[in-house]
Amino acid sequence: HRTCLQRRVRGVKTKHTHIKQPHHIMLRSTHGTFSRTGKNYTVPTGLFINNKFVPSISKKKFPTVDPATGKTSIEVYEADAADVDIAVNAAKEAYKTWKNVPPVIKGQMMYKLASLIERESQLLAEIEAIDNGKPLAQSSTVDIPATISHIRYYAGWADKISGKTMNLGQHMVGYTRYEPFGVVGQIIPWNFPLLMLAWKISPCLAAGNTLVMKTSEKTPLSALKLCELVEEAGFPPGVINVLSGYGNTAGSAIAKHSDIKKIAFTGSTAVGRRISVMAAESNLKKVTLELGGKSPNIVFDDADLDKAINWISMGIFFNHGQCCCAGSRVYVQEKIYDKFVPMFKAKAESIRLGDPLDPKTEHGPLVDHLQFERVLGYINKGIEQGAKVETGGARHGKEGFYVMPTLFTEVQEDNVIAKEEIFGPVACIYKFKTLDEVIEKANNSVYGLAAAVHTTSYETAHRVSDALEAGTVWINCYNILSDPMPFGGYKQSGIGREIGEAGLLEYLQVKSVIGKLD
Repeated sequence: HRTCLQRRVRGVKTKHTHIKQPHHIMLRSTHGTFSRTGKNYTVPTGLFINNKFVPSISKKKFPTVDPATGKTSIEVYEADAADVDIAVNAAKEAYKTWKNVPPVIKGQMMYKLASLIERESQLLAEIEAIDNGKPLAQSSTVDIPATISHIRYYAGWADKISGKTMNLGQHMVGYTRYEPFGVVGQIIPWNFPLLMLAWKISPCLAAGNTLVMKTSEKTPLSALKLCELVEEAGFPPGVINVLSGYGNTAGSAIAKHSDIKKIAFTGSTAVGRRISVMAAESNLKKVTLELGGKSPNIVFDDADLDKAINWISMGIFFNHGQCCCAGSRVYVQEKIYDKFVPMFKAKAESIRLGDPLDPKTEHGPLVDHLQFERVLGYINKGIEQGAKVETGGARHGKEGFYVMPTLFTEVQEDNVIAKEEIFGPVACIYKFKTLDEVIEKANNSVYGLAAAVHTTSYETAHRVSDALEAGTVWINCYNILSDPMPFGGYKQSGIGREIGEAGLLEYLQVKSVIGKLD
């Protein structure tokens, strides 16, 4: 049945042609090899357009740097506006066929892609760890499994998109249809390269769109490696196009392109604003934004402190603090404050920093020198403005971009480290007295991405979660994300939602059809 359906769709190969091409017959000018800890890694370096890896029009390249050593791993081709035009044209042409592919076949391709990622999971996890700096223990047990799960979740949605019929009265019929936009532009960040790719492409493809994605110039390698699996999964040329490049060139070209009907961006609030302006000034394309945060993590005096500290540590130090939802503002009720601070300090000091490929490493380097200097700059500003460093506050080692897990106390609410997103392993600890006081302080931010409350009181937990101005609130946990649960921000933390049915609907537009029967 599946093979017959595939043969009905022009441009979709049957299962007999789904054979992965061996490396020796690939276009060698768009692939390269680098070594790490005695192992060689061969990765694509070209732009992925029309199911092929191609050089950029300009032939320009840029280096991708190993953050554990500060040395260049390999150079990849740099996309600019001319390459975006080519990729968009490929996606436009592919959409003419893709929109007619039966939804069940779209879903099968997505399931196949997820299975291929699972087959290559160890290799992808290693490349992700090398390029980003996150521990292999994280990339292999969190990032890659979550990527696979997310693609499978939306594969199941592909043939379940439906509208409604309406009772409009005698001799009238009405119904709604959910339809794709066509070509979608997507720009993803560097902190979770493959997971953010999955968050973007999965609902987009399930909804029936084609796409042009720009990955971060800091971490292009794992996405390019994944693209080697796209044709093997059965996707026709032009459905998925992935470009490596910079935001002010390739990213701006995507945001401004008049043939792109929707754009999805994850990154900083400052860049999100610029994306919105470019989208509005071009063709008023639909925009979804998942932006920054300064998330509060609230600990009441009845909380289980051992459990709370484990979750709070995960909230700020997971992925080295390079999370949009990082719990960087820790509010502790005054009765337990003096007990909490030394316990949290001991937890931070127990974190093992090291080479990302070492299975014992819990905390790797920051992504690059720019982020390293940015985080150290914030730490210095905090000290200059009177905050007290309880632990950390400096680089770790002499090689790579390592920053010690850092805790501040005695932080004034107007201190720059109290207000601005640091995007590193830095937390500020505050004391509070009452529930109403901490709600007011927690909401005193331009951001509203996430928050958490730690308490053994059901009433307190839900009263506070109802009052917090955040898109996600965790109770007695942190950083728990699930495919069916929407994720996104209040206030300046974004527009729209990722994940779940809500994330799927962001890639669809509703058409009303009304008919008179007499």
